[in-house]
Amino acid sequence: MNACPQRTLLASRPTANRDGVPTLLFATLVGVAVLPLYASQVMLGALDASLHLRAWTTLITALTMLGYAVGLVALVPLVDRLPNRPLIGITLAAEAVFLIVAAGSPTPSAFLAASFSIGVTASAIQMLVPAAAALAPPQARGAVVGNVMSGLMLGILLSRPLASIATHAFGWRGFFIADAALLAIVAAFAVPRLPALVPDAKPSYRSLIASLARLVASIDVLRRHALYQGLLMIGFNTFWTSVAVVLSRAPFHCSAAQIATFALAGAGGAVAAPIAGRAADRGYARQAKQTAHVVAIVAVIAAAWALTAPLPHTLALALAAASAFLLDAGVIADQALGRRAINLLAPETRGRVNGLFTGLFFVGSAVGAALAGPVLASIGWLGVTTVTLIAFVAAAVIHQMHRDRAPS
Repeated sequence: MNACPQRTLLASRPTANRDGVPTLLFATLVGVAVLPLYASQVMLGALDASLHLRAWTTLITALTMLGYAVGLVALVPLVDRLPNRPLIGITLAAEAVFLIVAAGSPTPSAFLAASFSIGVTASAIQMLVPAAAALAPPQARGAVVGNVMSGLMLGILLSRPLASIATHAFGWRGFFIADAALLAIVAAFAVPRLPALVPDAKPSYRSLIASLARLVASIDVLRRHALYQGLLMIGFNTFWTSVAVVLSRAPFHCSAAQIATFALAGAGGAVAAPIAGRAADRGYARQAKQTAHVVAIVAVIAAAWALTAPLPHTLALALAAASAFLLDAGVIADQALGRRAINLLAPETRGRVNGLFTGLFFVGSAVGAALAGPVLASIGWLGVTTVTLIAFVAAAVIHQMHRDRAPS
């Protein structure tokens, strides 16, 4: 195997916020880039009516997410081989192009191929996070990663309500066109401000891909944080895949607008990312992790009670929304802490490690989404929250078990 590449910063750091990193700009970019990964979930009816996808309709989101997983493995490792700024710029430009292709798709096959390609190129998100982190000194890296993560999580959490509103106003094609235009505009401002990182060595693409399994086996920090976040994502996706269905049914009968408002309340939990990052920068990474897990556990218990207890509907919904906010805050804080930890590792493997971290906990996301439907149908909301609680408690217990042999 070729020697591991080092990275050289060829450009001076851009002037931005007090940390010297334009985190708001980068956060906006990752938030816009991630929107199409989940947006199709609320456009399925419109897509089927327009393109006559029939049985393929339910596979749209799955194909997009499959493409994203492929991008994590096939594209993200390239940041350890190629100049980062042009690589990220080209990948984001390709995403914008595929969004336009999706908007203009005349046939089901064309739209499905575009959806898969959007997922592949959206993996640029996982190139952006380590690039932004590289601009910050180690003592401020948690805050920078947390701020950028806020944009990422807001994009994920807001993708469904924003897509629903846009589809109602402009049609599904209008959503894809608007997202492509917004992505192109934000990228035009953000990409020139990325660090001009160039690996000194040029390992072959084959050796980069072959090294992925070795990195997982050899980096304990990666395995641990991916496990914590993977367990939390099982609960997170089980909860969020089910809660809209529960709110739309008796006794609540919430409208689409009310459910979107509920989702916005949960999205507020993204504020936890920079808070957790700053706490870790000050030496409180373990305590922040423990707090995140406790908050998530308390939140899901409160959510279970809110939607099953004999409470006035207004009070029940308010309590459930507050619980969703805290649940998201706990999960997002854990992820921000995990990303900070892996971005303090050797810079020559930062791209691959970021892709692996996301890919590994992505398995938990898929498991949670798969469990949600059967559990809700067979056991109901208490079953959903029980599965979520078990996953959250498992993450907290395993983290505690690691306290004697790991610093965070």
